[in-house]
Amino acid sequence: MKTFIYLLCTFCLLESFCFAQTSSKKFSAEGEFTANCEGPAVDSEGNVYAVNFARDGTIAQMNKRGKSGFFITLPKGSTGNGIRFGDKNTFYVADFTGHNVLKVDIITKTVTVFANEPKMNQPNDLAITKTGHIFCSDPNWKDGTGQIWHVSPEGKTRLVAEKMGTTNGIDISPDEKTLYVNESVQRNVWAFDLASDGTLTNKRLIHTFADGGMDGMRCDVEGNLYIARHGKGEVAVLSPDGKVIQTITTIGKKVSNICFGGSNGKTCYITLQDRGCLETFKAKTAGREWQMMETYSAKK
Repeated sequence: MKTFIYLLCTFCLLESFCFAQTSSKKFSAEGEFTANCEGPAVDSEGNVYAVNFARDGTIAQMNKRGKSGFFITLPKGSTGNGIRFGDKNTFYVADFTGHNVLKVDIITKTVTVFANEPKMNQPNDLAITKTGHIFCSDPNWKDGTGQIWHVSPEGKTRLVAEKMGTTNGIDISPDEKTLYVNESVQRNVWAFDLASDGTLTNKRLIHTFADGGMDGMRCDVEGNLYIARHGKGEVAVLSPDGKVIQTITTIGKKVSNICFGGSNGKTCYITLQDRGCLETFKAKTAGREWQMMETYSAKK
């Protein structure tokens, strides 16, 4: 019995150590994307999408092996940032130069304006509920301020949080009762109670980083937050209550965003603005967005 307990403890320690020492590896070819390399998102077939391929205003599609090609060009005056799928064949794009949330049909490759809001500074990243409520982070980099917009399933916009810092990465907890947003310059991570109509209340600070920046952010199915640490060269994993439980070292330094995909939802893809490409690593737990895609794909 003592031998069994010793072996079990050793295994747990090794597993914990391996989990804490994760680093990323190359996925797509370096230099294919511009310095605004962002996105990313994964479809039901495992293809990865990212914005600003070769030139700004484009979206690329990459297969499971990282081979990239042009997918679509956005309308004139539009430049993509965050991407989120709303169903199996539809994704939404934060258009930071056009003040839009764009809607893309991946079958027909049709691009339409789902929501336009002239009062937006520059829509940055998106989060979405299972019923199609979209939340958009909206930083003002010049003034160091930001806000959050709610876009209804009908495409109507509503300001739901204001007077914040430079709002950037944003996502929703698996039970859809909490919305998380980070502030890149101020290095804060905030949580809000989320109502079914998109109203946000009970704003609370769950973590502040001492250095480095922050960019895109995604939840896994257990509610942990995977945060792109722009300029720091890492992805930080926070528990739902804001404790750092893992750090993934990346090849590039300017990590801009992250998504989950792969056959079991545990493959993470990250965009690197200084390398102009994507990198990848394995997570311990599947991503919430992958779980949502499984639900979308099951619908007839």
